[in-house]
This record gives sequence, structure tokens and C-alpha cells, in this order.
Amino acid sequence: MLFPEDILLDLPDSDIKYYPDFFNKEEADAYFNSLLKHINWQQDDITVFGKTYKQPRLTALFGNNGKPYSYSNITMHPHVFTEELQQIKDKVETKVNTKFTTCLANLYRNGNDSNGWHADNEKELGKNPIIASVSFGAERYFHLKHRHDKSLKQKLLLQHGSLLLMQGKTQHHWLHQIAKTKKDIGQRINLTFRIIK
Repeated sequence: MLFPEDILLDLPDSDIKYYPDFFNKEEADAYFNSLLKHINWQQDDITVFGKTYKQPRLTALFGNNGKPYSYSNITMHPHVFTEELQQIKDKVETKVNTKFTTCLANLYRNGNDSNGWHADNEKELGKNPIIASVSFGAERYFHLKHRHDKSLKQKLLLQHGSLLLMQGKTQHHWLHQIAKTKKDIGQRINLTFRIIK
């Protein structure tokens, strides 16, 4: 169910909902500070088009079924969900009526950290994956572009404490990214909950 402040993005070939105030500021501040301090963040090497370099953000993987997650020639093995991550996961699952197995956490340290154009369409996510993305910390723009119709683009500012839900055939038809920015911005933590088969 959508409430007046929630947003259903009116984009063809997609099912994307945005909940800007999913966590209130006090909750979001507390989660951000704790996750920043207590997650064992890592920086992997990433290979794109045959070239290997340091991934432009820090990451960590959490899961409850022991299954690894692979993308861009990186294979990550999950840690057990912390108490706080489980609290966040429980609230997300109640909202979207879905049980997730896995959380990929991303730390964007400043405007130089980014995530290039991609779709969350790895085979272990299933045919029509549901991705629930929670943001804490500095606001960053989330860019979307249609795979086949170059005129279809969208930009959404992901706020502190927000939830973005992508499901249905979205990953088949849309790419997304967090672009670099020259703006002097602070750290952002992104938690992407997903189901690994």
C-alpha cells in the first residue's frame, strides 16, 4: 500500500517504489553511525572490460543461508546478520511482504566513490528479482536509464532513511548507477536486500 508521501515511479517496463521517510531522522542517524563503526568494510579488486582496479566503494555481505554472491568477477561470502541489520531487514520485509536472504552493504566514502551502470540480474537472484535498497547518510542521486529506449531516463535523490524498491521486470529493462560527483559530500551507507536462490 502506498501512502501520499510515497512515490511510484511512472516508468514503462518497471515496478519501482520510493519511500522517502521509511526511517525517521533519529533512527537513520543511529543506524548510520553504528553501521559505519561496526561493519567490517572491505575493498575488493574489480575487473571491467579486462582491466582490474580497486572497487570505488567499500562493501560487506550478510546472509542467513550461507550462499555467496558474485558480480563483476568478485565472489563475496556472507557474514551473519548483526542485530541491527536484522532489525532493519525485519522492517523492510514487513513493508514489502517479502523475506530476504541476503544484504549487500555499500559504503560511499565521498563523491569519488560510485557504482557504474548495471542491473541486478545475476542468475542467483532469480528471474524477476526484488531488490530493497535502504539509504543512510549523505544524499546521492540514483540514475536510471532504459536499456533499449535511450530517451527514457530518470534521476532520483535518495534521502537519509529512505527505501527504494525495485521488482517485477525492472532489472530486465533498466540499468542504474550512483555516479561520481565533484560536490563535497559526506559518507553514505546503502543496504541492498535481495533473495539469493
